Amino acid sequence: MKRSPVALTMMTCVALATAGFLPTAKSVQAGSPANAQHDDAANLSKAEKYCVRHGGEVDAREPYFNTNDNEQNWLQLSGSREFCKFTSAKDGSRIHVELSTLYTDQPSLAALAYYAQVPYNGTCNGNPASCYCSQLGGTDLFGGINLNGGGWVQKSDPVDTVLEACIFPDMSTIDSWGLTYHTFGIIRGRNLEKALNFPNPYAQ
Repeated sequence: MKRSPVALTMMTCVALATAGFLPTAKSVQAGSPANAQHDDAANLSKAEKYCVRHGGEVDAREPYFNTNDNEQNWLQLSGSREFCKFTSAKDGSRIHVELSTLYTDQPSLAALAYYAQVPYNGTCNGNPASCYCSQLGGTDLFGGINLNGGGWVQKSDPVDTVLEACIFPDMSTIDSWGLTYHTFGIIRGRNLEKALNFPNPYAQ
């Protein structure tokens, strides 16, 4: 199929513009799965220590679907995630941040969302924290929009048994309510500007 000169010019411009935002390619080195697992375990250990050193508590959780029903009808899904839980000594409020999101010194969508404090548009019906997460391009919905519900569960936690965690396309994760309160200037748990390893790029 032949393309018009205009279409080809537009495609070239888009390709050049996109390339300007991409980091310089690094050489690829061969590695065994064993080495990769060792590196992951080492990074996780460092992230756990970083969490505790900044006043947090490591919080292991599993994903469950259908949490709006009776507990015996909850469906446990595959996998687990570790969060860093910060609890305010002043008012008992909490905020959860996924460990790798907390520990990375590179920008993540979750950290940028927290720092940017984009105003809530108020156009959603239902759960405002979930709506705000969606407004920012993340999601905390299990199985799409439905009445079943879902979240990251720790059954031994009577306060936040089911955690609503806003997950962004880069997999960075922060709890939806903490993120939403922060956009209104309310700190839950602790001010993450003093805990996230990636510094606030909007600070003056």
